[in-house]
Amino acid sequence: MARRLTLSFSCPDTTGIVAEVAGFVARHRGSITEASQHTEAELRRFFMRVEIEAESLDFPAAEFGERFRPLAERFGMAWTLSDSDRPRRVIILCSKQEHCLYDLLARQVSQDFRFVVPCVISNHEAHRKVVEAHGIPFHFIPVTPENKADAYRRMEAIFRAEQADLIVLARYMQVLDEQLCRDFAGKILNIHHSFLPSFAGAKPYHQAHRRGVKLIGATCHFVTPELDEGPIVEQDVIRVDHSDTPEDMVQLGKDIEKVVLARGLRAVVEDRVLLAGNNKTVVF
Repeated sequence: MARRLTLSFSCPDTTGIVAEVAGFVARHRGSITEASQHTEAELRRFFMRVEIEAESLDFPAAEFGERFRPLAERFGMAWTLSDSDRPRRVIILCSKQEHCLYDLLARQVSQDFRFVVPCVISNHEAHRKVVEAHGIPFHFIPVTPENKADAYRRMEAIFRAEQADLIVLARYMQVLDEQLCRDFAGKILNIHHSFLPSFAGAKPYHQAHRRGVKLIGATCHFVTPELDEGPIVEQDVIRVDHSDTPEDMVQLGKDIEKVVLARGLRAVVEDRVLLAGNNKTVVF
């Protein structure tokens, strides 16, 4: 695939934004291969994502950010620029459940979307052999009520040393502390079943079975200090009926959790997700 730059931004809504951005690229002989835009009327804010063929520009791709900066400042843009030659570095956190971890490891190998996993962190040893078989370092960091603060500072040191772009909670069954959530805001993704706030706690699928639910699903969202209330990135549901046992529902739940997590991660690493205020996302 040809090298591409992806420009994503939001700014106060006004006239001429698209024309100015497209004009900037055109003046430098750049080729726009994909563009999406959206206006959040309530916020009076404009959102846009633009893919540009890097080699089409009449200056080195490394200079794009500096050359674009005056235009971004003129419109008050909050913007990011990514380069397809630099895959996102995604650290995975997991516990005992394996389905989301194994799915993401397989996707890194297949590269159906581009990312690298510099390491995996777990509060259990269960998946060390599988992770290390992929050539990925495995960090065992147990978390107890007595050592939580120290454990999370160890994790933070790893995040920074590995220059993590994203952290994915692949069914990591611990609640991150407020400092981690704030220091890495917009960089931590989580997956959970979509029953919440119903059926909280242990064995949610068994609780749902007893209530005769007809739909089960999963939600991928950014992590915030407010438990399971971060901006939603991706969701999906699947229909069940009276013939499905609790064990059937658990398996179906695992299937949809790993698919939704992968979709959410893909959207983020491809710069398709922009935050709209504190509680909402725009996903192109």
